[in-house]
Amino acid sequence: MRRITRIATVGVASAALALSVTACGGKSSSDTSDSKGDKTALAYDIGGRGDQSFNDAAYAGLVKAEKDLGVKGTEAEPSDGESDADKVQRLTTLARAGNNPVIGVGFAYAPAIKKVAPKFPKITFGIIDDASVTGKNIANLVFNEEQGSYLAGVAAAKVSKTKTVGFIGGVETPLIKKFQAGYEQGVKDTDPSVKVLSQYLTQPPNFDGFSKPDLGKAAAQGQLDKKADVVYAAAGLAGSGSIEATAKAGKWAIGVDSDQYSQKGLAAYKAHILTSVTKDVSGSVFDLIKSVKDGKPQSGEIRYGLDKDGVGLADSNPAFTKMTDVVAAVDKAKKAIVDGSVKVKTTP
Repeated sequence: MRRITRIATVGVASAALALSVTACGGKSSSDTSDSKGDKTALAYDIGGRGDQSFNDAAYAGLVKAEKDLGVKGTEAEPSDGESDADKVQRLTTLARAGNNPVIGVGFAYAPAIKKVAPKFPKITFGIIDDASVTGKNIANLVFNEEQGSYLAGVAAAKVSKTKTVGFIGGVETPLIKKFQAGYEQGVKDTDPSVKVLSQYLTQPPNFDGFSKPDLGKAAAQGQLDKKADVVYAAAGLAGSGSIEATAKAGKWAIGVDSDQYSQKGLAAYKAHILTSVTKDVSGSVFDLIKSVKDGKPQSGEIRYGLDKDGVGLADSNPAFTKMTDVVAAVDKAKKAIVDGSVKVKTTP
């Protein structure tokens, strides 16, 4: 696998020259070829690989595709404070190198994919968490985050002893509001007496709330000081700071996107990661790569919901599975959502 390092934001032309391969030899990213699904690329979101969450879930899908399908993967990292023009250049470089599909990890790639995809009609472009940009060669990989978050709310309400729980959103965007809405509804439907403290780390266009652990740590500490004993963070890399603070306080943290109980980078805090709201980002990446490899590329909206385990609640922590009343409540809520008797809101 080849990995393209982070680059300084110094303009599109300079950025193109600055891209460099840091692992696994082979052709440079400036080579062009007609790809038939033998080469594929991930362009990471804010925080990059190693966030123990969203980007790492996408990476897991790429690793599986390399192992099971024999494709060669390339990873492209974001740069701090980059513009849409930088993303356009990154996607263009990956497409010209013959990667197919090229997958933008996160809604921030929507403007860039809108510009680049029409120029490469034979290449499939995937975008995770966005359905606003469409085209014959664009696959929109989207999730019902509010459904998984509802289950987290049920669990939080059941385990809270202080009747106060917290939600931390990385950046106040429509996507993260889905996490908030589902969580708050799950809490209130389970126990109306439980108070939910909700806050965001940053506001667009400042996306530090997805990348700076110290912000998540400080926010979690503030909620813990207000007697929250369960804290759920949907904040990418910043969420790891929230987990650290919550765990050190001896309270329950709820992870997001990946099963964060199983993330090596969070091993020191795993005993206090009650559960995680998972999104099958890895599966969506693998499925898209396989569709191209099979000559039947996915396009349009591909939605992953609770009904097909596209979202869910992890049960890796033995302490969680031993809470039979909590597990029963979560299972009951899942059934109600799947059969339609419970409608989960997408806005707070």
